[in-house]
Amino acid sequence: MAGPWTFTLLCGLLAATLIQATLSPTAVLILGPKVIKEKLTQELKDHNATSILQQLPLLSAMREKPAGGIPVLGSLVNTVLKHIIWLKVITANILQLQVKPSANDQELLVKIPLDMVAGFNTPLVKTIVEFHMTTEAQATIRMDTSASGPTRLVLSDCATSHGSLRIQLLHKLSFLVNALAKQVMNLLVPSLPNLVKNQLCPVIEASFNGMYADLLQLVKVPISLSIDRLEFDLLYPAIKGDTIQLYLGAKLLDSQGKVTKWFNNSAASLTMPTLDNIPFSLIVSQDVVKAAVAAVLSPEEFMVLLDSVLPESAHRLKSSIGLINEKAADKLGSTQIVKILTQDTPEFFIDQGHAKVAQLIVLEVFPSSEALRPLFTLGIEASSEAQFYTKGDQLILNLNNISSDRIQLMNSGIGWFQDALVLTPASLWKPSSPVSQ
Repeated sequence: MAGPWTFTLLCGLLAATLIQATLSPTAVLILGPKVIKEKLTQELKDHNATSILQQLPLLSAMREKPAGGIPVLGSLVNTVLKHIIWLKVITANILQLQVKPSANDQELLVKIPLDMVAGFNTPLVKTIVEFHMTTEAQATIRMDTSASGPTRLVLSDCATSHGSLRIQLLHKLSFLVNALAKQVMNLLVPSLPNLVKNQLCPVIEASFNGMYADLLQLVKVPISLSIDRLEFDLLYPAIKGDTIQLYLGAKLLDSQGKVTKWFNNSAASLTMPTLDNIPFSLIVSQDVVKAAVAAVLSPEEFMVLLDSVLPESAHRLKSSIGLINEKAADKLGSTQIVKILTQDTPEFFIDQGHAKVAQLIVLEVFPSSEALRPLFTLGIEASSEAQFYTKGDQLILNLNNISSDRIQLMNSGIGWFQDALVLTPASLWKPSSPVSQ
């Protein structure tokens, strides 16, 4: 078998192009709340959300609709504001996001805690009067089926959550300044939620759209499989519990970009391991994995100069043959060659949740490098356990515990092995230490 039987699939087994209505889901990419939080947090950073918070026009907001439009109170507000030279957010932070199921099925509730320190300058005191503000933006992720196009995920109903606003003076000063600060904080209570809704919520919605676009772009990346490539088509999204699930259809294309196989949903499926402990999972149908394995492990042949590369195996082979026919064993020289051919693509199947690979192998033993005909030829029905694991940003398939389920003598020189052939997998190949395949 070629090599160690290990190959690399690009991370995630993801791809997509045009939506095909006839496709059945052949894979499901499940994104947990941690992935959603991390991706959305990064998008908020990329959209400079904290800078938006620092630029909130606090003073203008209080002047536009002071005290709810009541004239008497409005006059009082104007008196207070006359003592304010400037008022702005000094520092702003977005704390850890929360993603949890909504009370409404098939929706996710996103909570974005906001932490700010604001300050104002007044002629009444030389220092800046600072106060701490905390609130929470809240929005809903849901499926939008109203558009004429395919179902997509959208973020809506963005606002500050009721009762989450807290404003507290950081440092107490003189009685007059403290009273002024209290009036300013009271005026911010109705103003800040409107500012968050009008200034920050559009940024949150744009950040979610960017996150969703990145996910769709991710599933458009083709996976190279030797000369072929595997692509996944996004069929539809769904929300289940606290996860986003992307249902995918799959197709196999040749080097010219022509579709050679469409995959339908199959009962058996395999869950790929998570990459570097990232809490997402990819469930792929057996047919897709089978095609990927077959495309990468194409039929091939290679030769091994046994005495030079594996001297212990060469000695064991000669001893085993000597038990059957001493003359045949004497024919094996120091340049004996073992030629291995994989004639058919491997068969991939899942049995009780465990993945296995089976393949027919032809093994030819030449007594020397000058020999034109093999001493004997064996047909071997081999199988192995298929184990997927991750390494860095790659998904690796490792074939372990390779075993020979059946060995058959196909031909031999001058009838030396006609009566008996007692070669076993252990006698042909028994390394002193385990070999990773």
